[in-house]
Parts: sequence; C-alpha cells; structure tokens
Amino acid sequence: MMSHYAELLTPAQIIAVHDASLEILDQVGVLVRNEEARRRFGRHGCRVDPQTQIVTFPRAVVEEFRRLVPPTFTFHARDEALTKTIPGNGLVIATASSAPNLIDPDNGEDRRSTSQDIARIGHLVSQLPGIDVFSISVLADDAPDGQFSLSRFYPAVKNCSKPVRTSVMDIREARQILKLGALVAGSEASFLARPFITFGYCSIVSPLTMDFDSTEMLMFCADHKLPAYGTIAPIGGLSAPLSMIGMLAQINAEWLATAVLAQVSRAGTPLIYNFLPVVGDMRTGAYAAGAVETGIVAMAIVQMARFYGVPSGSYLGLTNAKSGDAQAGFEKAMSPALAATAGIDFIVIGGLLDALMSFDFGQLVIDDEIARMLKRVRQDLALGSLERSVAEIRKAGPGGMFVDHAETLAAMKTAAFLPQIADRERREVWKERGSVRTHERALSRAKELLCHPNTAALPAEIDARVRNGFENLVSGDCEVPSGWTAHLPDEQRPRRLGRRGSR
Repeated sequence: MMSHYAELLTPAQIIAVHDASLEILDQVGVLVRNEEARRRFGRHGCRVDPQTQIVTFPRAVVEEFRRLVPPTFTFHARDEALTKTIPGNGLVIATASSAPNLIDPDNGEDRRSTSQDIARIGHLVSQLPGIDVFSISVLADDAPDGQFSLSRFYPAVKNCSKPVRTSVMDIREARQILKLGALVAGSEASFLARPFITFGYCSIVSPLTMDFDSTEMLMFCADHKLPAYGTIAPIGGLSAPLSMIGMLAQINAEWLATAVLAQVSRAGTPLIYNFLPVVGDMRTGAYAAGAVETGIVAMAIVQMARFYGVPSGSYLGLTNAKSGDAQAGFEKAMSPALAATAGIDFIVIGGLLDALMSFDFGQLVIDDEIARMLKRVRQDLALGSLERSVAEIRKAGPGGMFVDHAETLAAMKTAAFLPQIADRERREVWKERGSVRTHERALSRAKELLCHPNTAALPAEIDARVRNGFENLVSGDCEVPSGWTAHLPDEQRPRRLGRRGSR
C-alpha cells in the first residue's frame, strides 16, 4: 500500500469545512419530505418545523451520530472468495450504473438497453480482473410491468458471482429483490448472513433536500440490516456553489445529514462517504461529468472521509465523450488517478460514455485496463533490497546489460504492469497487423470473452427455484449472437503472455 497519500486540504481547512457543514445543518437545515424521517430526526434531538418540513441539526446531535458510522463497508459476493471490504482489500472498483442506452456492439448505434444486455455485461464483468463490483450498468427497457428493478437484478445475479449493486425505485421493489436474494441463497436468513446484493440510493437531492422514496429506502435498508449506501451528486453552479470549497462544504453537510438518519434508524449502520461532484459547464449548462474538477473535489472529500474515519467512494472516470476516443481516455484516467493518489477506497468507473447515458462493451474492457493501472498505483511496489540491487548493478558494470540477469527473469511478469489492450509495438508492426485502433481491439476482446462458457452462472436448480418464485420473469440468459467468436487473431495478441496476461 502507499505509505502516504496526496493531500489537497491542510488540517486547518479540514476543520474549517467540518465547522462550516455543522453551521449549515444548524442554521440552514435540510428539507425532509418524508414524514417518518422527520419523526426519527425529531425523536433524536433535531428541530423539526412541521410547516416548512425543514429539519435543523444541533451540532451535538451531528457529532454524536456521525461517530457511530463503522470504519468499514463490505460488498458481499455470491462467490464468497470475491467479497470485498473497504478499506482493507485495497482499491475496489465497480462498473458505473444505470445508463438508459447501450452502444450496439455490432452496428455501433445507440439504442435502448435490455435485460439481455445486463446478462452479457454480467458475464463480461465476471471475467475482468480489474472490476470488483457489478454496479448494474444499464436499465432494462423490456422489463414486464411491476418488475423494473427485478429485471435488472435477476440477470445480473444470474450471470455474475461478484458483488452486485444498484438502486431500486421503492420499498415494493426492494422486497422483490430481497425475495430474489432469499431464493438464490436458499432462505432469507441465509441471504442476510451474506447479502450479495448491495442497495444504493440518493437520499439527498442537492441542495439540502431529502426526497420521499430514496429516504424511505435509506430507512428500510437500515432497519433490515441490508447493505446500502447513498450518493451525493451536486452540480457546481446549479445545485451547489460554483466554488469548489463551497461545493465541498455543502456535500459534507449533506453526507452528515444522511449519516445521522442512518444511525438514528439503526446505530452502527455501515455507510460509504460516496459522492459525484460535478462542476457545470457554465457556457452551456452542460453536465460536465468528465471535468477534472470532479477529481480535484474528490481529493478533498477523501480527506474529509478519513477525518470521519469512514470509507470513501466516488463516481469517477466518467466522460462526456460519445465514443471510446481520446477524450474518453483522458477524462476517464485523470480524475480517478487524482483520487487514487489521495487514498480513495472505492471508484465507480467502468463502461459508461456520454455523461452516464450510454454503455459500451469495448469501453468497459478499456476501463478494466485503467482499473488495473489504478490498483497498480496503490499496491505495494515491493521496492526490494537495495543491497541486492547494488550487487546487480556492480555485476552489470558500466555499459552492461540487465536483460540476461536472473533477477530480471524472475521479475519480468510482475515488476511492471503488462497491458492487454494498449499497443506497445512499433508502428510498422501495428500497420502490418491491420492498424487496429484501441477501441476496436477492446471490443473484439469483449466479444471473445463473451463467447467463453459462463462459469459464474447460477446453477440450474437454483435458477429454477428463482423462476418458480416469480411470474413473467425475463429470461436472464446470456445469449451470444452468431458471429461472435474469437475476433482477435493470435498475431494481434500481446506477445509472450497468456490469454489473460499476468496481472
């Protein structure tokens, strides 16, 4: 692990942001539209105005309950070996979620996404070593009436044994997903013992507003000990101050209000200080998801999370690019790299383009490579013995070579990150192989992986139990279109590496 992290805020600034957030909660308050949430706040020392529905928070109340948030959060997996805890398991990375559209991998056209797409994405995520959590990437436009979220969770859980997460619309849908988990696990008790589905919600609508349904979800998950966390997602200049320090103070106040509600609902409810800070492009009002300011604010928020002793997470590596081009590359790399050096625990990055509107299979494979690079930044670099290194340098001598040393041979697959998608060959070799561009190579790799047998799929007997539990359920099967085979010829693969590479 990194011995220390990059810091944007001084210790005095951290205290100043904390104090400003307490002042906002005490003097301005939060509009709370859910009556039960207002009752819970009121019973635990907050001031509730029944006419305006505004709740204000005495400083002592915030300080008492924010200290109850546990220092870790666990993403349980259907395959227990794939469970991840933050902090503790290093940098954990997820796909980005809930895009309404998908770029068709055969014709490149944007279209509405379906449950079949979710099944394919789940199968692909299972095989990508850099992605730890399947945050369900798209919506299911083919969902039967009354099964909007079920039509997303079912194909995800059926085809991916990694942790699965996303949000639901309301408590009725949450109960459907709880039933799904129980049917897969064998009983509700077995599911709750290792809840391999994590729920998300956006209880705060910036600025300083708790809506009804998401707040209801927060309380439901806390009451039932379901793993869940919220996301704070202001837009600087529109729903938050344009200044980054002002946005930071508001985000912090909004997270503290969320934390108080979770803890008054059930003390010790795990949370992630999770956020999506975007600065609006004030020339047009565009949602600038790929702006570098997202990463800059993220660095500061990571410090605030560390001050509170809680895990930090963020939607980062988002992009406004419409295709997997150079813009997608630099926007997807810049902000996550900043946050990784600051010590963030959890990054939601993979697969989405066009400001969270479209999923792309090739982009997910590229983002997996970015994810593995980010983890490389955070891993123990195993600097080794200086004494042995000096001896090796002495052996080579001035003008010598190291390529034939035993030390080089021993470390050749581990000392440096070895990409699968990035092309490091000479231009002449690249041209001889067809001048294949990065996205084309990544999409071919995605299609190839999707042709592999799905070893993570639910066993047939468990799937039958699930299907017997719900009427009109989508198929959830990962069907491979004809023509999807090993699209990447052997001569275009990275040389001297196995199929999956060494890292």
